[in-house]
Amino acid sequence: MQDDLKTRLCDAVDQEFDRQIAFLSTLTSHPSTRGNEQSAQSFMADELATRGYQIDRWQIDIVDIQHLPGFSPVLAPYEDAVNVVGIHRPKTQQGRSLILNGHIDVVPAGPLDMWDSPPFEPRVADGWLYGRGGGDMKAGLASNLFALDALTTCGLGPGGDVYFQSVVEEECTGNGALACLARGYTADAALIPEPFSEHLVTAQLGVIWFQVHLKGLPAHVAYAGSGSNAIEAAFPLIHALHEMEHRWNAPENRPAEYGHMDHALNLNIGKFEGGDWTSSVPAWSVFDVRMAIFPGQSIEAAKAEIEQVIMDAARENAFLRNSLPEIAHHGFHAEGYALSRDSSANATLAIAALDNAHVSVSGEALQREAITATTDARFFGLYADTPALVYGPRAVAIHGFNERVDLESMRRITKATALFIADWCGTEEI
Repeated sequence: MQDDLKTRLCDAVDQEFDRQIAFLSTLTSHPSTRGNEQSAQSFMADELATRGYQIDRWQIDIVDIQHLPGFSPVLAPYEDAVNVVGIHRPKTQQGRSLILNGHIDVVPAGPLDMWDSPPFEPRVADGWLYGRGGGDMKAGLASNLFALDALTTCGLGPGGDVYFQSVVEEECTGNGALACLARGYTADAALIPEPFSEHLVTAQLGVIWFQVHLKGLPAHVAYAGSGSNAIEAAFPLIHALHEMEHRWNAPENRPAEYGHMDHALNLNIGKFEGGDWTSSVPAWSVFDVRMAIFPGQSIEAAKAEIEQVIMDAARENAFLRNSLPEIAHHGFHAEGYALSRDSSANATLAIAALDNAHVSVSGEALQREAITATTDARFFGLYADTPALVYGPRAVAIHGFNERVDLESMRRITKATALFIADWCGTEEI
């Protein structure tokens, strides 16, 4: 790519950056938690349509995806799960195709009094934009869109097909990205600007969600010895699961990408419910668990071991051996994915193009990082033979209080993304 075009694209990003911040503020103000994404998706669809993209907006149907690899089981209704894709078709079809993917869904804000300012009333201070979802990952959606805008400002369009995806369900299943694949959206590469500090993600973990249901024996607390406490019965099961977590993290079980990490796989007891009355021995409890797995680790084998660990611990309990737990799988059923293991020509070329774009903008080599989370990259890399490059801005406290994104980092990511699109897809005059 000529230096003149690089300069023009970066100048175009700078020219529109105030508008980009305003766009991100508006998008972040939509409280797009699971099941409530429609207003944010309408905003995205309108913005894409105003720019002239062909719009595909559809309701995800479980029937269309439940038979596909990578599908995660769901408990909640899907009437409100809507994806939006903006489609660019070039006049010449001379360049490579690209998916620009991002998720619109955000995690719950938690107790509002623990935020310094309301989570869905974004504010800008000291170079940061604060608000739930501003970092994870609406800043990435903004960088994708305004990178394309930079090309338009320069009188150019991508020389290959580009699919701008705004998907739901990333935070709990990934079924939104899977629905895009089922609908036929494939490309030569995918770029996903998740907030990992301008690093290229070379590997990500898989994730399994499950629930454990326990039944106790109710009694008045005055006669507690005649009952069985379904809440306290969970404690030895949780202890056994943490022992399993420790075994899975042992050095001999770590793949090369995670060999330097002592504790890459994290087990989390994310929710716990139980009992009906303070003075009654609780007759039931349910706890929700998230467990990570390494790339290449079998989901089915991991599930089997999890269930065995729970049942073995239950059989050692005087009450539970006669009232065994029930285990239900819902939500994430995700394999790990390692871009570092993709030796295809497209992967090599795409990484080189992103590396060059990053160096041009930052003046520094692109750092590689194996992360201990999961992203939608796995769908493209594992099930569509499409190298998925995860590369986004710096954000702090994602999933926590006072979530915020570094706006100058978003500016750099937008510039690098514009250069990457121009290099990867080629350009044509519009």
